Amino acid sequence: MKNTNEQLLINSFRDKKIILALAKKITQEAQALQEKLYIMEVCGGHTHTLMKYGLTSLLPQNIECIHGPGCPVCIMPKNRINQAYEIAMLPDTILLTLGDMLKVPGSNGSLQNARSKGANIGFLYSPFQALEIAKQNPNKKVIYFAIGFETTTPMTAALLQRVIDENISNLFFHINHVLVPPPLYTILDSKDNKVNALLAPSHVSVITGSKIYEPLFDKYQIPIVVSGFEPVDMMQSLLMIVKQAVSKKPALEVEYSRVVNRNGNQKAQLLVEKFMETRENFEWRGLGNIPHSALKLKKEYAQYDAELIFDSHLSKEMIQDNRACRCGDILKGIAKPYDCKVFGKSCTPSNPLGSCMVSSEGACAAYFKYGALR
Repeated sequence: MKNTNEQLLINSFRDKKIILALAKKITQEAQALQEKLYIMEVCGGHTHTLMKYGLTSLLPQNIECIHGPGCPVCIMPKNRINQAYEIAMLPDTILLTLGDMLKVPGSNGSLQNARSKGANIGFLYSPFQALEIAKQNPNKKVIYFAIGFETTTPMTAALLQRVIDENISNLFFHINHVLVPPPLYTILDSKDNKVNALLAPSHVSVITGSKIYEPLFDKYQIPIVVSGFEPVDMMQSLLMIVKQAVSKKPALEVEYSRVVNRNGNQKAQLLVEKFMETRENFEWRGLGNIPHSALKLKKEYAQYDAELIFDSHLSKEMIQDNRACRCGDILKGIAKPYDCKVFGKSCTPSNPLGSCMVSSEGACAAYFKYGALR
């Protein structure tokens, strides 16, 4: 009975009649818009929902969805990929990360290429698998290459707490956790920017609360709506944005109120604050160095910090992407996958030139998978 009820609940958020009714209402309301709405869906999960359900085809011409930088694999620069590769190639090491990271190309190739050369690299479904692997291999140095936005950061912090509690001495952390707001300032301040509304991420906001967007709203005074991932969620959120724009009363609203509140998961926030602090700078693919946009381990946990322990083996310089790849422009919202000359030709999921084609949340992957539905 429980599974049946859950399926009925999910189906209600994918109901064709509701989606079409919302689309009709959006089109009616949008007739009163005085300027075109360029709405950035920050999260890659939102991009996939838009493409999978063909939602963009239901929108009037004066509303355009622009893809944002909310894909943690996509924004990872080559020098960080290179560091993972370099650590993995060292003797007596085991590198662990999420599956999507294995295919992202670095200067020396991907982590998948490193595996083919004999490197011991594994992918995880849960960070806590790293704990068991470290216990099973006490004579190896096990490195967890941690990625993700605020959504996944508490899991890394919880893993470190377990490592300390259980006195595990051979598990280390290469921290690549990034934050949502800083790149949005970079994009909205850019001379290329045309974004005048934001669909804010849902899962991130469960952890952080909607309060993290308040400074953004105060500065830019544009509509911001925290949206769920289901198609009905997204159409309702788009309608909320249109109504704000028409009334000329921008606001920060939460459509995903069944899960997101203003303050978020404070227990998770405290756990992250215990172990991590912001970096002075972090390089984002396509966006360059962005101050205070990522996290690192605090000094008192240096004995677990792979960046410090393996420092002499790691490259540090910024590395340019393949010139044919426009992943950086796509992450900035100034291009779409179809604007890239190599999209679907020399760049495919089986042979990606850039990270936007690799990740399950990448815009190029979404266009490649669902483009025929447009």
